[in-house]
Amino acid sequence: MVKSTRHAKYELYYHIVFVPKYRRSNLTGKTKERLEAIFAEICEDKDLELAESEVMPDHVHLFIGSPPKNAPSLIVNWVKGISARKYNQRYDDRVKWTRSYYVGTAGSASKGAVEQYIAEQEGSDE
Repeated sequence: MVKSTRHAKYELYYHIVFVPKYRRSNLTGKTKERLEAIFAEICEDKDLELAESEVMPDHVHLFIGSPPKNAPSLIVNWVKGISARKYNQRYDDRVKWTRSYYVGTAGSASKGAVEQYIAEQEGSDE
């Protein structure tokens, strides 16, 4: 859906993938649920649209819509930095992210395809 600001109309979505430090497969159970809630909280606070998210045991997929004023690198920094800080303050176990990440853009034509891909990741590791 096309959105607008005072001076722009836009439909920007980013597919973001990042991994925990040392690629540990510990993003399961309560950790997974807590992270999903924190990602939703961050997107709400930063006025981003969390279109789809999937926390896999050893990596995270997020599909985020954003106004054009936010650079993709800024969005990734927000999501990774704030999520680690909030998680580590609230819970005894720790989450650390690597410095690397993947970000790809998706317009309206491929938005559905990316959402479907992320949704299908749920059962692919089992």
